[in-house]
Amino acid sequence: MRDLDAVFAALAKSAFQRRFALGVREGKYLREKGVETVVAQARELIGKRLAPQAPLNDGKQTPFRGHPVFIAQHATATCCRSCLAKWHGIAVGKALDDAERQHVVDAIERWLRAQLLPAGAKPADENPQRELPF
Repeated sequence: MRDLDAVFAALAKSAFQRRFALGVREGKYLREKGVETVVAQARELIGKRLAPQAPLNDGKQTPFRGHPVFIAQHATATCCRSCLAKWHGIAVGKALDDAERQHVVDAIERWLRAQLLPAGAKPADENPQRELPF
């Protein structure tokens, strides 16, 4: 299993992975539900769709929209077992162990947290323009 810093450095060089961003609906869902809730949902989705030894419809099981986790999976190359093998060094043909599942969830969470604010933006509580004094 590759270190996530190395994986993210490699993904940053991939035009395919860089093109993924949350849509309006997925971004709104992430902000409304919060990262912790979405990460809990990621754990469940990974357990059902990616962790089995031979996932159903492997290579086609992750939609390209509809939930922030799906977008994050494509952006982080955690969408199918062949991407996990290529980018993360997690072997195909065996069920994911606990450490591998956590690695996948950590990658998804890292990407989702980076999506919360556009680059260079300040959080609302640090923005002096947020509230007018009158």
